[in-house]
Amino acid sequence: MLKGESVMKPLCNQLDKSEGDINISEMRAVFQESYLSDASKKVVINDEKVFLRQALSSPCIDALKSAEGIYIETISGHKMMDFHGNNVHQVGFKNPYVVEAVIKQMEILPFCSRRYTNEPSIELANYLTTIAPGDLNKVLFAPAASLSIGMALKLARKITGKFKTISLWDAFHGASLDAISIGGEYAFKKDMGPMMTGCEHVMGMNTYRCPFGSCEGCQLKCLVYLEHVLEKQRDVGAIIIETIRNTDVQIPWKEYLQGVRKLCDKYGALLILDETAIAFGRTGKNFAFEHYDIVPDMVVVGKGLGGGIFPISALIVKEKFDVCGDISLGHYTHEKSPVGAAASLAMFRYIEEYHLLENSANLGAYLKERFETLKERCSIIGDVRGLGLLIGVELVTCRDLKVKAVDQAERIMYACMEKGVNFKVSQGNVLTLSPALIINKEEIDTAYKILEECILVEEKKLIEEIRNGKN
Repeated sequence: MLKGESVMKPLCNQLDKSEGDINISEMRAVFQESYLSDASKKVVINDEKVFLRQALSSPCIDALKSAEGIYIETISGHKMMDFHGNNVHQVGFKNPYVVEAVIKQMEILPFCSRRYTNEPSIELANYLTTIAPGDLNKVLFAPAASLSIGMALKLARKITGKFKTISLWDAFHGASLDAISIGGEYAFKKDMGPMMTGCEHVMGMNTYRCPFGSCEGCQLKCLVYLEHVLEKQRDVGAIIIETIRNTDVQIPWKEYLQGVRKLCDKYGALLILDETAIAFGRTGKNFAFEHYDIVPDMVVVGKGLGGGIFPISALIVKEKFDVCGDISLGHYTHEKSPVGAAASLAMFRYIEEYHLLENSANLGAYLKERFETLKERCSIIGDVRGLGLLIGVELVTCRDLKVKAVDQAERIMYACMEKGVNFKVSQGNVLTLSPALIINKEEIDTAYKILEECILVEEKKLIEEIRNGKN
């Protein structure tokens, strides 16, 4: 199956690359055949035999045997800096603070039955309300961020009495049915039939590929359109958006998010921000919305909250919205996990002690500047976006027309993996780079040199193709 024999192969050209590189492309098969050891191939084949196939993840690309610090290592023995990590790796993999805290808690209280509480969960909830700006003083935990999104949607209905929502095209809020209903990616909705009712979508701010034209001087037409929808749909209870879109790194202007906040207030809608992938240092601050001088009515966090070990998410809301005492908003089995709370608290202690917010802000700005300099001499780079240690490098075959360099991006990804850097490709052509916040400047430089080398190889090929009239 590694040579393209999978029953899914005919679907390859139909699959959407918006969320990530697809797992059954011809390049993937060639890479696996040449790069994986026999031991790795055996594990990957056994994985495909037992797990349901799904786009983007199963069949898998390879098998890991270890993950520590900023590195992952495959069964084949290939060691890579992980600039992907599913954004759970703020403090690195196998962080000793987190491991010790988890082991210690497991020896004391590994599970908390429903109807009971425990001190670690209360301590974590109090910590989150302490670092959250404004009056975000109430918390509810869940085992996954998709579930926290669902709780936010239910809470919004309870508060406002309205079931309609507005969210953004291309957005990702999770893979459950309610999450894909408000999500904006076709890859998760394909063949799913009717979504939840009342889920309206609009275009968000895209500083590179805005359908309304160039952002410069446009007076934020995306906001104008959002208000038009709010005027026509007077029963919208909530606007839910990613503060910063993680996958292809969409960083809106401050005026945009402040405008969204004002529109919510004007039309009586709640503002729900999804920071599942970007909270706790990824952008250089605990919460990305701190960059925008706004406070949402609710914020959803997850992924890195569990210190790279335990699955845990949280819904943090304004205190005045504690109005669901008569219904079960969440009530999940692992809602107040003492082990998850211990992992989270250890993660936060590590972030504070080692000043990882500052490290993310400083090294992120440094890495972004290096790519912006590379862009000046490399025509394949159409745009560079970033905030903290979240960088997006968008590749194009023609800057004027912004033609996506899809094949080039995939080749660069595999070439970098062979040289020791792992990352994700989003929207088919955006190199999405999000290393652990513990990374140092020397490691940043090493990773950049590998990326630069692989990008320049594709730049040279592209120039040759243009000269020969093939592009």
